[in-house]
Amino acid sequence: MPGVLWLPAVLALALIVLPVLGLLTRVDAARLPALLSSPAALDALNLSVRTSFVATALSLVLGGPLAVVLARARLRGLRVLRAVVLLPLVLPPVVGGLALLYLLGRTGPVGGLIDLAGLRLPYTTAAVVLAQTFVAMPFLVVGLEGALRSADARYEQVAATLGAGPWLTFRRVTVPLLLPALGSSVVLTFARALGEFGATITFAGSLQGTTRTLPLAIYTTAQSDVDAAVAMSLLLVVLALLVIGLAGTKAVEGRG
Repeated sequence: MPGVLWLPAVLALALIVLPVLGLLTRVDAARLPALLSSPAALDALNLSVRTSFVATALSLVLGGPLAVVLARARLRGLRVLRAVVLLPLVLPPVVGGLALLYLLGRTGPVGGLIDLAGLRLPYTTAAVVLAQTFVAMPFLVVGLEGALRSADARYEQVAATLGAGPWLTFRRVTVPLLLPALGSSVVLTFARALGEFGATITFAGSLQGTTRTLPLAIYTTAQSDVDAAVAMSLLLVVLALLVIGLAGTKAVEGRG
């Protein structure tokens, strides 16, 4: 490895680590237990974890098949379709929230139909899940599609020549090919859902116990109690590190 790479590598690491360490210097240790056990913090933590789990599961159920289609289907306009799937990665999250609001709000084309059925999505916990799924699912799709595109498609072709049908080939060949990338993709998806802010506050609002996730609670609390906001920020950092740690280093690195 060229030695010249060390300097930018150290600077990059410092850019990530030092701001996080800066939080520790601002923590009020005497008030920390009380701040972390406050009803606002516990409600936000509970809601964030629950909605992030559901959003990750929804991303897996919907995004997994989408990744297979993008990697294996022979469709015209596949590049355009892939660009559309990646759109939430480059859009400001608040734009995603507005898009969801104008589609699923009471005056939106789909929201109007939902409203006729007596249901409402905006400013509910379901809206939080949808916003998190919107911004987080592309991480899962990109990870799984990349794994499939780098895997040898001849395994599936051989299975087909041996008489295996599409469903059997998918279960016995395609799914095992996806497994090495599944851990890292799921962890990234969950982590992105956990930290989602812009789309959530735009589409779901900030109602304690209903839609105020931990990032929204940090933003709201910071306007009146900086110490409490810093304590919640530290809690979010610890939670993210726990997610990565529990998933295992190999899974995060995509090594199985």
